[in-house]
Amino acid sequence: MATEKHYPRVLSIAGSDSGGGAGIQADLKTFSALGCYGMTAITALTAQNTQGVRGIHGVPPEFLAAQLDAVLEDIGADAVKIGMLHAPDIVRVVAQAIHKHKLKHVVLDPVMVATSGDRLIAEETVSVLVKELFPLATVITPNLDEAELLLGHTIAGIPALEGAARELQALGAQGVLLKGGHLKGDEVVDLLLQGHRAPLRLASPRIASENVHGTGCTLSSAIAAQLALGHGLEDAVRLARAYILGAIAAGADVRTGRGHGPLNHGHAPVAMQLLG
Repeated sequence: MATEKHYPRVLSIAGSDSGGGAGIQADLKTFSALGCYGMTAITALTAQNTQGVRGIHGVPPEFLAAQLDAVLEDIGADAVKIGMLHAPDIVRVVAQAIHKHKLKHVVLDPVMVATSGDRLIAEETVSVLVKELFPLATVITPNLDEAELLLGHTIAGIPALEGAARELQALGAQGVLLKGGHLKGDEVVDLLLQGHRAPLRLASPRIASENVHGTGCTLSSAIAAQLALGHGLEDAVRLARAYILGAIAAGADVRTGRGHGPLNHGHAPVAMQLLG
C-alpha cells in the first residue's frame, strides 16, 4: 500500500490577538505562507490592537485540554509552536499533552511582554513554565526582555548573549535561540545554542520599521513550520530568520492602525507542501 500523503501539520498553542498581528493569527498566516497546514489550541483571548492590550480572558484548562485532544487524536502534528501561557494550570495542561501525544519538534516562545510593553504572564507562571516545559522544548526563543525576566539580571550587549544563552540552557532547555533585536545598533544579532555544539551567531542589518508587532510569534511559528517540513534546527532557524526579515521589510512602509503595526506575512507565499 502506498504511503498516504499529508500536509506538514503545525499546531499553535497560543493566545488570540484580536488585532491580527500576533498570537495565533500571526501563527496561522506564517504556517500558510510557508506551505504548512495550521491548527490551533487557544489558551486565552485578548482584546488588543496596534496600541496595546486592553484585556485578557483566559480559556479554562479543561477546555484547552479538549482542544488539544480533539486536534491531536484526529489530525496529529509534525511540529508545535507554544506561545502565550498565562497561568500555571495552562502550562501543566500543555506539558501533559506533549507527553500524552508524544509530540516532537516543540518550539517554545516564552511570551511574557507584548511589543507595547504590556505584561502577558502571571508572576507565578514563570517558574512552572521553566520546570514543566523547558525540558520538553526543542528550542526556546526568548527576546532580551523575556531572557532578563527569566534570569533575573540584565543582558548588557552582544558579548553577553552567549553567557545568557548558556544560563537559559542550564535551566533545562535543549536549545536556545536568544534574540538580540532589542539591543541598540545597526545590526541585529541572535544566538543559537543547542546541546554541546558551538554557539551559532546569526547577524543581519537592522530594518527600520515601526511595524514589528508579532515578530516573536512569527519567528517561532516559522521555525516550527520549517521543522515540520523536515529541516534540522539550525537550517530551520536560518530559513525562519530569512522569512521574517522579508516580512518586516515588506511591511515597513504600510500603515495599519496607529501603533506598532503587523508584518507582511504574505510577502512571499509558497504552495501547500506534501509529506509522505
